[in-house]
Amino acid sequence: MVAQRAECCCGQLVVSANGRPEKVSVCHCDACRRRTGSAFGIAAFYPRHRLEISGNSGTFQRPSASGFDVVFHFCPSCGSNLYWEPARMPELIGVAAGAFADPAMPPPDQSVWDDHRYPWIAFPESLKRRSAP
Repeated sequence: MVAQRAECCCGQLVVSANGRPEKVSVCHCDACRRRTGSAFGIAAFYPRHRLEISGNSGTFQRPSASGFDVVFHFCPSCGSNLYWEPARMPELIGVAAGAFADPAMPPPDQSVWDDHRYPWIAFPESLKRRSAP
């Protein structure tokens, strides 16, 4: 994986990522489920210096369960939530893994809030799991 391109539904907001993500996380918390409208959220985390962001974004800031704020960036035209900045990990930016068109995205490294996972979701036993704080 060399360069990846993640984009919103209308293509106005784009994140270009160089290299592999530092980590890929699946999250089962209520906030991620609401944010994605799905059974879980999945994020590819990259060091800031390996990302190039173009286009306009709106923001939404909220506290996380860890007590640190997260700033979410979404497209003001189509509403897609494309990337976020977690204050707990200021050196990293999370990018919505589903926004990458390339199927070469690495599999998740961890499943967080795993004790909130819907019981019908199954991941490999080797996947690192963390419960809610």
